[in-house]
Amino acid sequence: MAGAQTERRLRMRAGPAAVAAAVCALAAAGAAVLPTGGAPERDRPARAAAPAAPAPGAAAPAQCTDPEASLRPAGGADGAAVQRIKARGRLIAGVDQNSYRWGYRNPADGELGGFDIDLVRALAKDILGDPGKVTYLAIPTSRRISALQTGKVDIVARTMTITCERIKQVAFSTAYFESGQQVMVPKGSPVTAFDDSLKGKKVCTAEGSTAEIKVREEPHGSSLLTVPNQLDCLVRLQLGEVDAVVNDRALAAGQAAQDPSVQLVGKPFTTEPYGVAMNLADTDLVRRVNKVLEDYRAGGAGSLWMKAYDKWLAADLKGITAPPAPKYRD
Repeated sequence: MAGAQTERRLRMRAGPAAVAAAVCALAAAGAAVLPTGGAPERDRPARAAAPAAPAPGAAAPAQCTDPEASLRPAGGADGAAVQRIKARGRLIAGVDQNSYRWGYRNPADGELGGFDIDLVRALAKDILGDPGKVTYLAIPTSRRISALQTGKVDIVARTMTITCERIKQVAFSTAYFESGQQVMVPKGSPVTAFDDSLKGKKVCTAEGSTAEIKVREEPHGSSLLTVPNQLDCLVRLQLGEVDAVVNDRALAAGQAAQDPSVQLVGKPFTTEPYGVAMNLADTDLVRRVNKVLEDYRAGGAGSLWMKAYDKWLAADLKGITAPPAPKYRD
């Protein structure tokens, strides 16, 4: 009986299987340079860790009431962070390679693609004149902030939610997408939503995610297992090691589309605005990224943002007609 249950939960298409193998390698390595968009700079010297105190204008408001409010776009001469990227000749981006439709390796051709990857390429094109001048660094959910603080990457574009706690540690662009947490379970599960139907169940979230915080705050009688990446939770669910996964709907919808044995239940119960994250000291880069995002959103149905949405997300996240409007604090 147990063997049959495991076999049922492992019925998945080639895409998830290939991605699951990649996740195991990443969990062991912690981070990996991805040879996409040009040869990776394996021997480049690491940028020195940024100072703990942010540069003038970078500090978040003393009382956080609107974490999505970012620095306004600015023209003029390049600042220190943009100059550093131009001198290197490559943008170093922290990304995911295991989130279907957001940042993932296509098992058919090995190419890295997704909604987040398209945005990174747009940033590289604006700063360096070539969308291919990117060194991608695959980083687990729990290491996104430390990768920025230690200077391993210039940006993180990895479905990262803007929160009051995080803006004390890193800087964010304006929101480029908005999602919400939702529960994913095997079909036929008695769990119906993020509620007391979780009592006595084991729930999986990615370590360092907003989902982990929410489940710890409101466990509904469940026990919690944390893993390095969101896809690890799907694997645990398929193996019957957990009963439910709490994850961003934007990510979970792609996973459910790949594996017909799981489904999303209940409604999204949080608001999750995604932003491009940067070092607190890199205020000029924040303003540059926000300028690129303004251009990316512009044009209505014909905007680069809508084209990326139609290409990567529309099949699983239907009904979105526009990107989130930018908010500024200066």
